Amino acid sequence: MKKSALGYCRVSTMDQAEYGYGLEYQRSEIQKYCKNKGLELKEIYSDDGSSGADPNRPQLQELLSRAKNDKVDFIVIAHSSRLFRDSMLSEIVYRDLRKNNINLISTSQPNYYEADGDFQRKLIRTILSAFDEYERSLIAYRLRNGKRKKAELGGFHGGFLYGYRSINGQLEVNEQEAEVVRQIFALKKKKKMNLTFIADHLNKTGVKTRLRGHWHPSIVRAILLNPVYHGKIRFGGKEYIGIHKGLL
Repeated sequence: MKKSALGYCRVSTMDQAEYGYGLEYQRSEIQKYCKNKGLELKEIYSDDGSSGADPNRPQLQELLSRAKNDKVDFIVIAHSSRLFRDSMLSEIVYRDLRKNNINLISTSQPNYYEADGDFQRKLIRTILSAFDEYERSLIAYRLRNGKRKKAELGGFHGGFLYGYRSINGQLEVNEQEAEVVRQIFALKKKKKMNLTFIADHLNKTGVKTRLRGHWHPSIVRAILLNPVYHGKIRFGGKEYIGIHKGLL
């Protein structure tokens, strides 16, 4: 009788930016491993865009629950970092799986999971889990540092921004929306309207948000406080001169 297995894949925004990990590649590696080892692969679970430090991933929780309830023999992953990038969480889950006689297998790493009494394997597992956590911190640092460098050079580092369109990472003025932005600033500065009055005025005159919704005081406030409209970029509590065209 074939032993049973469940697969698990994960891709995060950080992984995509740094390494280009793909779900299809992970699925392929898991399928090949199970076929070569003669395992019955029941299903592959995937979490897309999820952090390795988040223990509450929906598909991960479903996987762990099913593995225990169905008494699955193996959980197969393409790399230990796909399960967790937090060494403490990784060890907690590993021990819980072992209590339920479930072995965790990485297709790309030595099989160091099976023997509880082998202290050398435990040491290797602990080191690799710690490295996965270190790698997550390093990726986060590089991404944040990259955004900071871009801000220092006046570049916009992403996100939805009314009054502009992002073209190839550069801000270009959307003239129709830009007129609304200028109107908001004028109503605040010249007519001394508060946020609620400005939102009501825009709604009464038929002006829509980009998502075709109604204006609310919080949306108006966000526009009034955003330095981008003054030709500046804010990052990490500091403001830099932007390379884009301000609207005011």
